Amino acid sequence: MMHGEYKVPGGKLVVADVEVHDGCLSQVSISGDFFLEPDTALILINQALMGLPSTASQHVLATAVADALDADVMMFGFSAEAVAIAVRRALGKASSWLDHSFTLIPPVTLPAVMHVALDDVMAHSVAQGLRGPTLRFWDWDDSVVVIGYFQSVKNEVDMDAAQSNDVQVVRRITGGGAMFMEPGNCITYSLTVPTSIVDGMSIEQSYKFLDTWVLEALVEVGIKAHYQPLNDIASEQGKIGGAAQKRFGNGVLVHHATLAYDIDADKMLQVLRIGREKLSDKGTTSAKKRVDPMRSQTGLSRAAIIEAFISHFTKIHQAAVGDYLPEELASAKALVTEKFLTEEWLYKVQ
Repeated sequence: MMHGEYKVPGGKLVVADVEVHDGCLSQVSISGDFFLEPDTALILINQALMGLPSTASQHVLATAVADALDADVMMFGFSAEAVAIAVRRALGKASSWLDHSFTLIPPVTLPAVMHVALDDVMAHSVAQGLRGPTLRFWDWDDSVVVIGYFQSVKNEVDMDAAQSNDVQVVRRITGGGAMFMEPGNCITYSLTVPTSIVDGMSIEQSYKFLDTWVLEALVEVGIKAHYQPLNDIASEQGKIGGAAQKRFGNGVLVHHATLAYDIDADKMLQVLRIGREKLSDKGTTSAKKRVDPMRSQTGLSRAAIIEAFISHFTKIHQAAVGDYLPEELASAKALVTEKFLTEEWLYKVQ
């Protein structure tokens, strides 16, 4: 009997115990702390899964469960997709946080563009088995706008204002919006993990799933934070930050987030064109009405908040403090020159 579990973000625990015979599910038992009406529907769920190939995708498993249930069946705290993920985990096709030991790299001060390059490098390190899944915190000593992979420089950034404020512009490998980063003004981290950890989840579900730990950490420092689809982290007073992802063909994904700590909103609006548009569209004249720094909500230093994040992550996951490998830093430095600081890369989207 193989065992798998999946805790639905904001929902209930789904447990799958399965047996396989001749490549097919021969016995299936779904359980958990969810609610299901009528309770006899649980028998239908188990029966729907039996006989399916052990190689069945999450979509096939979820569709089988959904098709077996009448429209009047009520599932509370879980779904057909959650059942499928639990089954995939039992079969070893998907993984959970508990299946991995993480390396945690505290803030290391590097040029911001080096951290952008390290997102690329670390993904290949994990894929090649040079290191396990890794959570790393950025620190930098320069001012930079990091734009999303699909953004246009001319639409996002006032380059004259950027140059006059000594702000560098860099394109990253993930999508999403621009990040205005000066030393100490925000908290940025990157989580590099096997894609198996989000097996069967939609993009939106994976964002919420991978942000769960930081939402819990924010509560511990006094911020009632919540996930706001598709990729934002917000508090009762407004948006705190946003996340972005890149899924590589080698079975690894990078999920990173930037959270505002103490941003110079006036300078940000000088440099970011889209920021001006968002404000004018809402009839807002003061930038500070849209910036929600963690400093004002917690009264804590940036370093103290990062330490709280690290403490929480190591408390709930298997994690040991580590560092960058010399070859990773060398590869990132080469990528900075060969890719990330080239005109071709910066202006790849017109």
